Amino acid sequence: AAVRRVLLLGEGNFSFAASLCGAAGTCVLATCYESEEEVSGRGGAAENIRRLREAGAEVLFSVDCTKLKEYFLPEKRAFDCIYFNFPHCGRKAGVVKNRELLARFFRSSAEVLAEEGEVHVALCNGQGGTPADQPRREWHNSWQVVAVAAGAGFILSNVHPFEAETIHGYQCTGYRSQDKSFCVKGALNHIFTRSTPLPCFKPVSCELELERRKVSFQVPQVLVDKINRGFLELNSNHPVRTIKEKLTAELSEAFPLQDIDCCLSLLHQGHLNGLCPSNVFWITLSPEETPSTEEMPIGLPNAVLSSHVDFCRDRDKNGWVKVQEGHHTSKQYCLRPSLLPYAQAIIQRGAFPPGTLHVLSGPVFRQCLISPYSMPVFHEMVFVCAVNRGTENSCIQMLVKNIKSSIQALHQTLPSFKLKISLEEATSFETAELKDFAAFESQLSKTEYLISMEVETSGSCVGVIRTDHYQLVSSELVVVLASLNLDLLAMLLCGIADWRMLWTSDTRFFHQFPRGELRLFKSFSLYPPSYVHDISFWLPDGEQFDEVAFHTIARQVSGEMVVSIQLLDSFQQPGTGRKSLCYRLTFQSCDKALSCQEVAEMQLLLREEIKQRLAVTLR
Repeated sequence: AAVRRVLLLGEGNFSFAASLCGAAGTCVLATCYESEEEVSGRGGAAENIRRLREAGAEVLFSVDCTKLKEYFLPEKRAFDCIYFNFPHCGRKAGVVKNRELLARFFRSSAEVLAEEGEVHVALCNGQGGTPADQPRREWHNSWQVVAVAAGAGFILSNVHPFEAETIHGYQCTGYRSQDKSFCVKGALNHIFTRSTPLPCFKPVSCELELERRKVSFQVPQVLVDKINRGFLELNSNHPVRTIKEKLTAELSEAFPLQDIDCCLSLLHQGHLNGLCPSNVFWITLSPEETPSTEEMPIGLPNAVLSSHVDFCRDRDKNGWVKVQEGHHTSKQYCLRPSLLPYAQAIIQRGAFPPGTLHVLSGPVFRQCLISPYSMPVFHEMVFVCAVNRGTENSCIQMLVKNIKSSIQALHQTLPSFKLKISLEEATSFETAELKDFAAFESQLSKTEYLISMEVETSGSCVGVIRTDHYQLVSSELVVVLASLNLDLLAMLLCGIADWRMLWTSDTRFFHQFPRGELRLFKSFSLYPPSYVHDISFWLPDGEQFDEVAFHTIARQVSGEMVVSIQLLDSFQQPGTGRKSLCYRLTFQSCDKALSCQEVAEMQLLLREEIKQRLAVTLR
């Protein structure tokens, strides 16, 4: 087994180091800030140093925790764990100086820590400034340890009590072993790990086949890290695939089932009836252009899809776009906002045996306002079945029953918490009451039922059901269409509070979900700091403000780090009629280190972008 290399900093009497040196498979290197002469005269220090050296540990003196790489050759770095217990600048140094000490320590630690190493920082009760402190200090009066660590690329991955009484032989000393020791009652050990770096997105082109010719388009920047991630592919252990497979298996026992995912194009041509144009990602095609391999996202060949159906502006009486293969009435394309038109196209082409449940699934893309359950991309699963007129209600009940039983079967593998799934008539809700997923679906076409799911205190509409009559098929048939948001299901079942976590590139997320299993998610980034910035501007005269575009720009410039946008004030200037808006933006990452400096740069970029793209005048 590999030897675990441990570095201890700021040791007072080396009693903590001595308690670790006997552990099997551990190589201890203990240091202190003072010289050997200063330390040796302290009570117990000489004996602890002797024990360490006899056990084969290395002891260094006069080591500055803010300049660690100066003490170790490159081949002697890469420590698996760095301990710094009760750091302090000394005497009556205020919180600002101690924050500065921690900031320099974290930056120094990043230079000598192994890639998957840990940094342990023990702080007195209240100093850290996290909700784990009881009582919790006011933020400005704490050491803000998580925000400070973020400046060096670290996230807080665990925190637990520092139980001094359980550490054999440990004696806490004060600053430079003064007579008054630190009070360790209620102290906490904060465990930090490296964060994956903040994304730096380069323009990405995507190539696909459309009407027997290759075309390419530039992926909207806000989607660069989300296009073609392959979460539903055979080799994926992502929870959305596990849910999809369970639903498919359960429904295949009740219906003849046909999976038709493979022929769905990423692009949709023309407009969808009732859908606001600002809610979709419009695409400009570049014919006969081949993107360079370096610019393609991983696994791009999966995105080279044949578009068997082109959707045009013409609509039938049901509000669906009519299907005309190979015929263009519009050259406007967008990333598909829904899989429902593909289902309708299959029905109208006639290859649709009654009683068979057709299943479509894949990512869909929607421009939307920033909120916890609003996703610019998610995995949709659509079920389509033609049944005899008069039997549609029993089909809906059977469909919902099997969806419920498959979700409940997945829920049984998780720790016990209350789960409630219900089918509600959409007519009992006003459009204004419908939020996020359900509200968007109601734009596409009339929804008749909502599938709602509640887990403990969280709940959301996770699916909608419609029925439609298609004269092109048969006057005796009714088509039942159900649409599920697999991402929302995964969030509610696995206790994932933030939709962005589903799209993380951090392997610590995927390691929590073995193939075919769902588990309750445990966050590897605790108490992430949030930063608030305000922005105000004058609107251009006579123009309607596009709030969705404003939110999309905020998503783009921040790399999805904006979690909330709140309108603080709307002001109309007397006389001129000019209108001014003031918004408050909250920045926070769910899986990465995010520093105040990085947020300040994002805010400056946002100001520039909205000035250019929305033609506003900044105040």
